[in-house]
Amino acid sequence: MERSWPVNDRFLELRCRWLTLIGEHLQDDRGQLLEYWRVEKADSVIVLPVQNSMILLPAPSYRPGLGQITLDFPGGRISEKQDHHEAALMTLKRELGIEATAVTRLTPLNSEGWAVNSSFSNQKLYGFTADIDGGLSTSELLTSFFTRKFILHDYLGFAE
Repeated sequence: MERSWPVNDRFLELRCRWLTLIGEHLQDDRGQLLEYWRVEKADSVIVLPVQNSMILLPAPSYRPGLGQITLDFPGGRISEKQDHHEAALMTLKRELGIEATAVTRLTPLNSEGWAVNSSFSNQKLYGFTADIDGGLSTSELLTSFFTRKFILHDYLGFAE
């Protein structure tokens, strides 16, 4: 593995509660000085809650980054010193109203975290599946889809 590129100077550091924006000049392995912009963000968790062979999702919501309403899996930031499992359970409660006691099994999909956008951000994404007690009724806020391929393909606009 190659050495990290030395930072010649940091010309911008802008902090807010959600992220830190950093502008730096880095010297690459050929000695060239390059301008790089990056974002430091808290790691995140995403949960795929499954109940009776159905994936439970929050209602579609507006996403400013895309400028449109999207359907997303429940997810959120992991606060400092917070356990990833705890963050997953808190996400289910916050976004779907599902109590931790209703989760019969919480299974991590990765242990190291996936790099979200490694050229621009340090953020890692931790994934989980959550089996939800089948006897519980789902909230009106939930949108559910059978995990069967043809229904997901129909929703996403893919042809068989």
